[in-house]
Amino acid sequence: MLNRRTAQTFVELADTLVVGFDVIDFLQTLAERCVDLLDVDAAGILLADPRGSLTLVAASTEQARLLELFQLQDEEGPCLDCYYSGQPVTCSDLAAHPQQWPRFAAEAHRAGFAAVQAFPLRLRDQVLGAMNLFSATTKAASLDHASLAQALADVATIGITHERTLRQHQLVTEQLQHALNSRIVIEQASGTLAERGQIPIAEAFALLRAYARNHNQRLSAVARQVINQDAVVAELLTSASS
Repeated sequence: MLNRRTAQTFVELADTLVVGFDVIDFLQTLAERCVDLLDVDAAGILLADPRGSLTLVAASTEQARLLELFQLQDEEGPCLDCYYSGQPVTCSDLAAHPQQWPRFAAEAHRAGFAAVQAFPLRLRDQVLGAMNLFSATTKAASLDHASLAQALADVATIGITHERTLRQHQLVTEQLQHALNSRIVIEQASGTLAERGQIPIAEAFALLRAYARNHNQRLSAVARQVINQDAVVAELLTSASS
């Protein structure tokens, strides 16, 4: 059953690799599929901008999103270590090893997570970002689990760079910057919807994503409409209440 689900996931992700695909929606789907396949409770994906600063671009749950943001703000955690080293980072029991990332471990515990793994998004010798996997219970990852997780991280790298010539570094960084800029706009639009509709951020993001898919638009384009047009906000909020 797992082999079938794994194959279906890679087929689904490959189907998104078409001209003009939505990189944020692709990475969001990947984060959600990581939870389905890897027996973890949440996943997050961070990308680096041209200056090497990491930014959150996808998270499978609100708890993971907030923990990733805490990690970036506090400049301490497994995803940062993974990004800077270019190697996987694993902690099967954060409570048993709090000295590794003391502030992150405490925040992870408050968010309901007991174990974490991080895998690099690598393009040859260049590290583009990292993928975090969070578990609510302590667990040691098997070799097969780690191999599949790294394969999914590699799929993320392919998804980010496939529209550009991989040999041209400038084009790769432009694609990354576009993804990061799009995420900022999407976060702003989610906040606008959440405030106007008095709904959670996660629900607002889900509404944006569903609207973009149903109307065959890019997620970032819908987000800009929400920021600039009250009519779109009203339409989304009406669909939420119906």
